[in-house]
Amino acid sequence: QIAKAIAKFPNLTLSLEANLKPHLQWMSGLGMDCSQIAKAIARHPQVLAYSLEANLKPKAQLLCERGFTNAEIASTLIKLPKLFGHSSKRLAHRTSLLQAQGLLTETSLRSAMLLTDAKFAAR
Repeated sequence: QIAKAIAKFPNLTLSLEANLKPHLQWMSGLGMDCSQIAKAIARHPQVLAYSLEANLKPKAQLLCERGFTNAEIASTLIKLPKLFGHSSKRLAHRTSLLQAQGLLTETSLRSAMLLTDAKFAAR
């Protein structure tokens, strides 16, 4: 399943040692099983190209600081892996506003991240 997803993006250059193994280990560390990892990658294979140290881990840490559990971070990664492709600034801003209003949940975050800046501001 993972190989099929990666094959759809020939410009996605990945190495087993540099990309696949560390990403799979990190996802597993969040509590994701093989089928959940495969589902996340099938939805957004580019997640394997995101830097663990500069992108995935800091964003997961931000979510953790906002009260998300590893299970909720994993669920978000499974349901909307491209959320981790948004800028850290955008993620921090939206989680901060949602949290200040007492509305920060896994579902509200996924919805908020899909909105344009104008639509988010209007809410």
